[in-house]
Amino acid sequence: MQRERCARRMTYHPATGPIGAEGRYWDALIEGRLELPRCASCGTWHWPAVWRCGACGSWDHEWVEQPIEGSVFTYTRTHHGFGGTEAFAKPFSTLVVALRTVPIRLVGVLDPDDAALKIGAPVTGAIGRTRFGDADVPALRWRLA
Repeated sequence: MQRERCARRMTYHPATGPIGAEGRYWDALIEGRLELPRCASCGTWHWPAVWRCGACGSWDHEWVEQPIEGSVFTYTRTHHGFGGTEAFAKPFSTLVVALRTVPIRLVGVLDPDDAALKIGAPVTGAIGRTRFGDADVPALRWRLA
């Protein structure tokens, strides 16, 4: 029964294609907010989004708006283009950011790129768009704070 319930929730999002438990994340980004899922029963944060909490087994999650700020956990500086990066000026840096308020890490591009970038640097984010194939996909853009 629960498995069927999850399968029925799989939808096609106009910005990202097939989606599952993370659909609310994309909807919030399109609306200009960062929302992340937390188990309504035990309070465990989940990313990537899940249907069922692995800590307590609950199927109930709440989506909580979060500030888009954190610190650089790690990064990669790209000097040569590859598929899907045509819209970015080279070099560009892709960051994994540890969010300040919750134990979750998210990926995004540093805009503008900055040679002073280092692990642990504080960053603030904004929601932008990136072109991928035929779609404009919502994406996080980070800036050194």
